[in-house]
Amino acid sequence: MTLRLRQNRKYKRRSQRCSAVRRMSVALRRHDGKTNVSGSDTDDESKLPLTQFYPYIRCALCCGFFIDATTITECLHTFCKSCIVKHFFYSNRCPTCSIVVHETQPLYNIRPDRQLQDIVYKMVPFLEELEREQICKFYKERRLPLPKPVPVSLQSPVVLKRQRKDNFPRAVFTIPPELNIYLLLEFVGAENGISDFKPLERPYVCVSGDATIRHVELFIRRKMGLSPLCQVDLVCGDHLLDHHQSLKDIKTFVGKEALQDGLLVLHFGFVLPSQS
Repeated sequence: MTLRLRQNRKYKRRSQRCSAVRRMSVALRRHDGKTNVSGSDTDDESKLPLTQFYPYIRCALCCGFFIDATTITECLHTFCKSCIVKHFFYSNRCPTCSIVVHETQPLYNIRPDRQLQDIVYKMVPFLEELEREQICKFYKERRLPLPKPVPVSLQSPVVLKRQRKDNFPRAVFTIPPELNIYLLLEFVGAENGISDFKPLERPYVCVSGDATIRHVELFIRRKMGLSPLCQVDLVCGDHLLDHHQSLKDIKTFVGKEALQDGLLVLHFGFVLPSQS
């Protein structure tokens, strides 16, 4: 019963959103000077003020017009991409309706809304030009190369659909870069036979912040071929880590002392079983 009620609410919000998009599309046609279906001139029609569409084209977090409009798939509420990403750093609920977007990874349930962003750029004069100037100024002040725009493919939808279907089995799910933690695993040695073990060939690892020390331990055991009887201890700074601790909690708790050039440094060692 709860699932059906949730689906009905989501369908209602989707209907309201579609009606709002239709109203904005009508306003855009009037703004462009096109004639309506009956053939009457648009000059005789009443013009709608832009303020009437503010609830649909403004972000509830920054109160500005949408920039990189991004919609939450669970409730269909839209925000600026930078605003909603910053919000999800300390909360997993929608800022408008307080629905739980995702228990652990709310960034998984957001999608770019390019159609709405195009509507905003058409309704608000010079907004797109000003945003492009701000982007150029940002990269110029930091002496960074300006990112190239994504090329638009001219292939037919049938060809694109066939390519997407062919590539689906090889698709790999990637973690959003905002959730990654970069590790540096340094080997400090092992008791009773240190000469038999060598440091990892690739000590740099990129992993989700929700991974625990237990996951890191299993990774080390597999890479170095350790037996289940071998004890693996991991240390961050002066703190001996427990298996249940997550990497993001360790990074927050230890602070800058555990970081080296942006990497979370973890030292690990072995306690080998006695052979007697």
